[in-house]
Amino acid sequence: MKLFSEEQVREACAKHNIADLASATIGEMVLLSQELERRTGIPFIRMDQGSPSLPPNRFGVEAEKAALDRGVASSYPAAAGIPEVKKAAAEFIRAFLDIDASPRTCIPTTGSVAGSFGAFIACTQRIPGKNKVLFIDPGFPIQKSQLRILGIQWKQFDIYPFRGEALRGKLEEELSSGDIAAIIYSSPNNPAWICLEDSELRIIGEMATKYDAVVLEDLAYFCMDYRHDFGHPYSKPFLPTVAKYTDRYILMLSSSKIFSYAGQRMAFVCVSENLFDTQYPALAERYQDAGVFGSTFIAEILYMITSGCTASTQYAYAEMMRLACEGKIDFLQDVKIYSERATAMKRIFCDNGFHIVYDYDVTEPVGDGFFFSLGYGNMSGGELVSELIHYGISSISLDITGSGQQGIRACTSRMREELFPILEERVRLFNMDHSIRQEGR
Repeated sequence: MKLFSEEQVREACAKHNIADLASATIGEMVLLSQELERRTGIPFIRMDQGSPSLPPNRFGVEAEKAALDRGVASSYPAAAGIPEVKKAAAEFIRAFLDIDASPRTCIPTTGSVAGSFGAFIACTQRIPGKNKVLFIDPGFPIQKSQLRILGIQWKQFDIYPFRGEALRGKLEEELSSGDIAAIIYSSPNNPAWICLEDSELRIIGEMATKYDAVVLEDLAYFCMDYRHDFGHPYSKPFLPTVAKYTDRYILMLSSSKIFSYAGQRMAFVCVSENLFDTQYPALAERYQDAGVFGSTFIAEILYMITSGCTASTQYAYAEMMRLACEGKIDFLQDVKIYSERATAMKRIFCDNGFHIVYDYDVTEPVGDGFFFSLGYGNMSGGELVSELIHYGISSISLDITGSGQQGIRACTSRMREELFPILEERVRLFNMDHSIRQEGR
């Protein structure tokens, strides 16, 4: 039995100008679920938006308050970041990735979204003819939206059939045209929580070096692969990274998930020293400066996007990273609830006819974390999104993430203990009403 009628959903879509639920964006699904909740009083199971729901790290809050009390709000912060956050970021990279990073190449950004926006500009302008971005999908839909705004073209492929050594041939095919300026992916992955294994990162690094493409490694869910004992500073195992295999990279690390500091919009990018110091005539001509990648990236691009980052939040991020390096903050234990929620949610769905779409990495089953992917029989992702909304469950289709597989992205961040019985009942009702669609699975 559906909780929301066709008419109710249609009216709510019309109010927010949502033309097609099958291709609805994250923002549109948020508006739709909120509208239906407002109209009916029936709460939704919100699997649409990946917004952290845990309390912010208290050490960050205290450090930010102290910075404000010292009066840092009265002056503009340096575009390159305050010394404290640059030093802490470089040490954080060393402690958890086993990569030697220089503080001067670590730059705070107003969330990783600002970091990728600026990186797309700098990377596609550095060499004439290298003007496209290659997405190893599925991926974060907003990054393609950024390219639409910038007028930058992209290529993409779903990694599902190209895991392991097969990735090399696919990258050769895509990069051999010579027009790829940058390669981007996330690991752990949004939306499927797949993790690129070390052998795959080696392939990416080697191919990027061969074709002079910058690798943008999005580490928003830093070390949150709970299948492995990551997260111990200066101790093996270290988180695998492409930075081991190429000197053309930009790492993006956000405070939003690992420190639950999303509201303050704070991240940093770590640019490889080789790339940071490379001089590009095309950048010099465009910006009328020396054309050195790092200085142009900071002063001519990132500064034009946000004019620097909030000073007090930089002090907060610096303190959280410093304490994590000292072993005084166990950020992985602090956010492990996401993995536990995923385990419980997967059980509910799989007990009621659903299956995990991206279910395996190269050598082991995919882990449990912030996101996971779901399919149901032979239903398309768009059909599944459109049907689940009638049962008070909101999600997004894998279609809009660059996936070639049929299914939806499920997010664990908004689940709470009291919602699990509600989720179980709604999924059970969905399965009762749609079990005929299991044919062909």
